[in-house]
Amino acid sequence: MAKITKGSSFKGVIKYVIDEKKETRILNSDGLRLKNLNTVIDGFVTQAGMNGRVSKPVGHVSLDFSAQDKEKLSDKVMVRIAHDYMQRMGITGTQYIIARHFDKEHPHIHLVFNRVDNNGKTISDSNDRYRSEKICKELTHKYGLYYSTGKENVKQHRLREPDKTRYEIYEALKTSVPRCRDWKQLIRELERSGIRTEFKTKGNTTTVEGVKFRKGGYTFNGSKVDRMFSYSKIDYQLKQNVRQSMRQDQAQSISATVHNSTESIVSGLGGLFDIRPASGHDDDQAYLYQQPKKKKKRRYGRQM
Repeated sequence: MAKITKGSSFKGVIKYVIDEKKETRILNSDGLRLKNLNTVIDGFVTQAGMNGRVSKPVGHVSLDFSAQDKEKLSDKVMVRIAHDYMQRMGITGTQYIIARHFDKEHPHIHLVFNRVDNNGKTISDSNDRYRSEKICKELTHKYGLYYSTGKENVKQHRLREPDKTRYEIYEALKTSVPRCRDWKQLIRELERSGIRTEFKTKGNTTTVEGVKFRKGGYTFNGSKVDRMFSYSKIDYQLKQNVRQSMRQDQAQSISATVHNSTESIVSGLGGLFDIRPASGHDDDQAYLYQQPKKKKKRRYGRQM
């Protein structure tokens, strides 16, 4: 996955990325003098000055990989993936630095680039998060990497606000949505976890087009909690829950009807199909069936 941020200060991001405490290893760069922090920062600032219309010339992308791929992600492979990502994102013809950190369990690299390219033109950030998500999935498949769905591997104890609260809302929704049959029931369920539900309507109408969830001092659109929790997707799931429940009720009703009908039929046959255990007594044996008596064989000739 990729986390994208943009800013106005190269000094701040470079000091964060090139940090001895994080055991930073610079893997690749272009258009910069790597003598020290100041030469790197000055190089970025000088080129950004070629286009004063760009208020946020700093491009910063954190490319995070699964810990399960740790063994296969050598520095060389990570640089190749980073270049592939940059090419597809249109981050070309500009200064950049690729650095690897070792302060977390999972492999990850930081890409810092100048949004003012070598010719003074702006590198577009239009729909960058949407494009990035799509590209990350493509690269995960291309390089045979592990793809984690949802937020199952999130280390909650390391989360900070607002991510901590967002994850708590995610967990509550993941638990509540599958067992609720309508919005009223879901709202009550979420309130037990201290989460308030707010709806966004279309203009001055009562047509709902969005949902927000509030906990503490933080509010998130449903789709920002997770794409599966947009208003339309939650509404669809609630309706599916109702249909599923109706199908189960109908199946149980049919089963009960068949069972009762069978009992009625058997009862009407007067015990014809009752089975009694053989006890060895004559009455029981006679009840089961009457053995036909064997006829004595007729003998011919003189009898002694």
